[in-house]
Amino acid sequence: MSLIGRLSNSSKLAKNLISTSNIAVRMGDTERQVDKNLSGETIPRAPKVKARRKQKDPPAQSVAPNFTMIDLFAGIGGMRKGFEYAGGRCVFTSEYNKFSVQTYKANFPDKHEITGDIRVVDAVNIPDHDVLLAGFPCQPFSLAGVSKKKSMGRKHGFEDETQGTLFFDVARIIDEKRPAAFLLENVKNLISHDKGNTLRVIKERLQKLGYHVEYALISSASWVPQKRERLFIVGFRDTDQFSFDQVLVPDANPTLSSILHQANEEPELAYTENTRGKTVVLEKYTQSDKLWNYLQNYGKKHAAKGNGFGCSVVGSDDVARTLSARYNKDGSEILIKQKAKNPRMLTPRECARLMGFDRPDAEPIKIPVSNAQAWMQFGNAVVVPVIEAIAKAMKPHIEGTYSAPKATAQNSKKGWTQNPNKIWTHKH
Repeated sequence: MSLIGRLSNSSKLAKNLISTSNIAVRMGDTERQVDKNLSGETIPRAPKVKARRKQKDPPAQSVAPNFTMIDLFAGIGGMRKGFEYAGGRCVFTSEYNKFSVQTYKANFPDKHEITGDIRVVDAVNIPDHDVLLAGFPCQPFSLAGVSKKKSMGRKHGFEDETQGTLFFDVARIIDEKRPAAFLLENVKNLISHDKGNTLRVIKERLQKLGYHVEYALISSASWVPQKRERLFIVGFRDTDQFSFDQVLVPDANPTLSSILHQANEEPELAYTENTRGKTVVLEKYTQSDKLWNYLQNYGKKHAAKGNGFGCSVVGSDDVARTLSARYNKDGSEILIKQKAKNPRMLTPRECARLMGFDRPDAEPIKIPVSNAQAWMQFGNAVVVPVIEAIAKAMKPHIEGTYSAPKATAQNSKKGWTQNPNKIWTHKH
């Protein structure tokens, strides 16, 4: 019998079962109103329920696997981790970088071997799967990558023969294995690269394979304290009912205080130590006078030219800029303020938290590599809770259990539409 039914049938029984204050919390009423309900003066009403997207996310734990996936250009497994939280089971992994493989193996002790160069893999030999995941290399399309390649007189985009054509390896695997769905991830600049032609080629190729394609630009700022926008491309073979409107975005604005090392946390030898009863970050993460002076002068020089280059110094109440693979060079995009001393870099553990690999309710990721490698790996990774949110939106379509909701109002701007969940999708 429901709580409301117990209250209606017997106030004495209800008082024996639960205190007035607890009833008030569960019913969304005041204790005075509960007393009136118990005495029969008023009729209990249904409990108040907050909108789903404004509730806290449930504990981050993997559910029983009920669909399979493959993890291409896997990095350290961020896309896989997000889909495992939604019920996916990985049956094939491909990653070329030996240091990323080291971190991946430490955190995913699979029975299957990790395949290296995907270009030499015969798609026929890849296990059948429901979902293909691929964060194909972004350097040929990223703003920084394109600028660097141009300055060196090198090709970029699809003309980059070493990385730019790897999308077509994704396409040939999709063509051969015909998964129910796929999720591809890349940098924001892919949208405008080559005046939009690159994204058009990708979309048309996937559609020719018989998939219904949707793509969206999603910021991580509602999940983690980082302004990180990434392009996500979703395709379904047998349904056109998926929409990024279905991705639930937390109504939250986390700050760096949620990921920085705290004085009362257990020290971790590589990153922190106990000093006078408090956990503090090791001194080696503090910028030297030489480097700090260089970064300040570098920033002033570019500011005088009207450029946006320079270091970013932030505090616990702030939100970080995008963590990049070059963070290991000088940490300039995210430096943490310190009292009476130079700012410091994030530790790799803080980067793991910033990217959503580490959460209070889950086992922290193992980091078996050097700091330099760890910073590059996290800078190249995806934000795990963003992937999890997309995976949970895709899951009903993968399982064939989706039921369409009522339409909602949307805002439009320059060919893009923003839904109530703060996600921008392109009209096409």
